[in-house]
Amino acid sequence: MRPLSETDIRTSFVNCSKGEAKRLALPRDLAERPWPDLDFLGWRDPGAPDRAYLVAPWPAAGGADGGEDGVVGVTLRLAAQQRGFLHRNMCSLCLTTHGGNGVSLMTGRRAGEAGRRGDSVGAYICTDLACSLYVRGRKTPDTGTRLKETLTVEEQVERTRDKLTAFLTRLL
Repeated sequence: MRPLSETDIRTSFVNCSKGEAKRLALPRDLAERPWPDLDFLGWRDPGAPDRAYLVAPWPAAGGADGGEDGVVGVTLRLAAQQRGFLHRNMCSLCLTTHGGNGVSLMTGRRAGEAGRRGDSVGAYICTDLACSLYVRGRKTPDTGTRLKETLTVEEQVERTRDKLTAFLTRLL
């Protein structure tokens, strides 16, 4: 993923108002993020623990080549944590298992009229939104594991991107 500026991020959101996008808390470590290893930028709002944000490469409207020429951002809400420490969950994007609250149900309002009616879409995602790093072996889950797979890392990355695209498509 290419490094993103504050303007790139704030103008990318499709399921909130421009005012909400202007007020949301951005990560302070944008310059230190491992951009080449990221399939998406994800972060939690330190001032609102039930909020998360995800910005991912997306073909720009009308883009002929379908390349990575734009980004789309979505606001997400985390469901109340109800799982015990011994319970394990699996992220639906990167297929990493975590114990305790390492995976959360994150829901986002759909973009446009459907979202204004209250329609939403959800997925179980790593609570720290570090899916890209788990897949590449750059980060290990505290109490969970990555399944042993016969797929190469590149194939696992592609699968994660496909699952992310499917989730975002449902939101759009």
